[in-house]
Amino acid sequence: MPEKPRQSAHMKKLKVCVATCNRADYSKLAPIMLGIKSEPDAFDLRVAVMGSHLIDDYGYTFRAIEQDGFAVDAKLHTIVRGEDEAAMAESVGLSLVKLPDLLQRLRPDVLIVHGDRFDALALAIAAAIMNVRILHLEGGEVSGAIDDSIRHAVSKLAHYHACCTDTAKRRLVAMCEDPSRILMAGCPSYDKLLLARDRDDYADTIKRHLGSEVQTRGYIVALQHPVTTDIPNSVKLYGLMLDALLSFNKKTLLLYPNVDAGSKDMVRLIREKGIERHANFKVVKHVLFDDFVQLVSRAGCVIGNSSCGVREAGAFGTPVVNLGTRQTGRETGQNVLHLKNADTHGEIYSALERQFGKNYACSTVYGDGRAVERILGFLRSIDLDEPPRKSFCFPPAARDTHSSQDMDPILERRSALAVDLGGTNLRVAIVSNDGTIVSKCTRPNPEKYEDRIQLILVLCKEALEEADRLKCKILGVGVSTGGLVDHQKGVVLHSTELIPDWSPVDLRTLVSKELHLPVWVDNDGNCAALAERTYGHGKGVESFVSIVTGTGIGGGVVQRNQLVRGSAHCAGELGHVNVSLLDDGPECTCGGRGCVEAYASGMALQREAERLKVGGTEPLNADHLIRAAKQGNPNAVAVLDKASRALGTCIVNIVHIVNPSVVILSGVLASHYQGPVQRFVNQRARCSSTKVLTSDLDEPALLGAASMVFGAQSTGSVETH
Repeated sequence: MPEKPRQSAHMKKLKVCVATCNRADYSKLAPIMLGIKSEPDAFDLRVAVMGSHLIDDYGYTFRAIEQDGFAVDAKLHTIVRGEDEAAMAESVGLSLVKLPDLLQRLRPDVLIVHGDRFDALALAIAAAIMNVRILHLEGGEVSGAIDDSIRHAVSKLAHYHACCTDTAKRRLVAMCEDPSRILMAGCPSYDKLLLARDRDDYADTIKRHLGSEVQTRGYIVALQHPVTTDIPNSVKLYGLMLDALLSFNKKTLLLYPNVDAGSKDMVRLIREKGIERHANFKVVKHVLFDDFVQLVSRAGCVIGNSSCGVREAGAFGTPVVNLGTRQTGRETGQNVLHLKNADTHGEIYSALERQFGKNYACSTVYGDGRAVERILGFLRSIDLDEPPRKSFCFPPAARDTHSSQDMDPILERRSALAVDLGGTNLRVAIVSNDGTIVSKCTRPNPEKYEDRIQLILVLCKEALEEADRLKCKILGVGVSTGGLVDHQKGVVLHSTELIPDWSPVDLRTLVSKELHLPVWVDNDGNCAALAERTYGHGKGVESFVSIVTGTGIGGGVVQRNQLVRGSAHCAGELGHVNVSLLDDGPECTCGGRGCVEAYASGMALQREAERLKVGGTEPLNADHLIRAAKQGNPNAVAVLDKASRALGTCIVNIVHIVNPSVVILSGVLASHYQGPVQRFVNQRARCSSTKVLTSDLDEPALLGAASMVFGAQSTGSVETH
């Protein structure tokens, strides 16, 4: 939802109520509360504390909120003791009895609710019925047990959403939530977590909690909660974990489980096994968040089934052993080892052996440290003149009213036809929605328009026949092509010299009319960027640039997870960024001089290879030039150095204009350019934190073409003709 100033009638402070129910949700809500508190002219913060915060057995964590400097406006005792399923349901009922009075007294404009706990469900029900706007944090995620049902129910009651990953956002859209009311913010706790990586007082924190003899990476943090849909098995797994930790013989910080049904049986196991008296264990009800993240960041391993293992620990690259099914479906970094069905403590012991003390790269799957900034902007954009009405965006009804009685749709793979029209080759592939290229056909790109159209249609029809044999359900056709493209109309407005006689061309109408399928068309650079956003290094990254280094040079710019297209479809024409003086440099295919494509493309390197005669009698290309440089040819080395500096200059200009966190190089020359360009950016860019990566995708243009089809399907967008 774009940020806009509220009308003069509502220039008053936005009254925001934050309701926190337990230590876990407070870790996500506290950074937002601090942000709201820091802007007293814009916001009026109200804090409600309820749930296990007010129970001594769970650390009476309410005190931590006061210690953080927040004035608490209401305390609601809402937990019915018993730690079983009936007590959880009764707690929801007790909350619903008490919450209406709270909401009438505080009268917030917006209530912020976090996550998937039964307390959150009660908050959402009461607020929705009383016409209080709800901002739900972390909707659209998938974990396990009853949490998924509660989380999705809260999402359906909420008016606004701040989610953590692009996948979560797509799920909310698939649940018919209004895309304009969904913010891809990242996880608020990451705003503090990423700062904690650089703190140097961790030794004092470790000593205070675990003793002076314990060293960094020499201890374990254990935190496991009940799985409410399978309490007996989760209690059994808890016992196996305790046995494995006893055998592993490392200092362990063990936190008590949460208040869910089954927790009293877990606590009983702690006492039966003498864990509280064991020299290797420190058993606690609660650890302050700042201390907790320091302990997790320096641990040799985190074990259990808490979301902090699959989420927060990834920010530090801390090894994790995730037990059971409570977090099934969560997106994770490479630091997490999943052990779903352990039957013996030996299996858990082996997992600990495999993970303990390993070093993993830090993951930003759940955030980049700017979530609070985005959420505050989102709050400021809420128009109080609009009634607090829930809106849904249903996909259009299917136009085909016929249904098959003999086809089992479960057996079909949701797939797309992907067409890549390059300067040299024409390729058509069947791509499944998980990014697998099921089948691919490559032919030389015909020079004449009629031959080219005919070949596209022939290859697509052959692919459709093959899709039937492979049980792939084709949802549509995505076309990646060189040149300037009006993606909304599916028309190639102007092509490059590499694809002659190709403008203007209404590809959508031509292909759709023949194949009877919806068709999406975009520039090949944009398609490569879409592929990276969906399947590659750009997944979960809010701001990045993709540059294709092939026969020519193209690219795509992604800001706020959306492609930047410009006013006349010209954004992303990165190959024509000028890296020389206005009238200097070699001539480019666009007719200008000094474009980066004229220095660093495969075509430019082929021209230099022919000029220097670096190969034999066979037709020369960029590979011959690179090979000659590796063999020490000084002229070839000079040409490649100049090409790298030209591409580096282009990227430095891009960094200074849009400040992406990542630049992703793809194409045949990407691996050659990555190192020199990264060094150039580090030396020349003011924002030197930008990383230059080489794409891991084999076919970014084809995957990007297919992703247009899958993205349109997930948002309910249909191309009509």
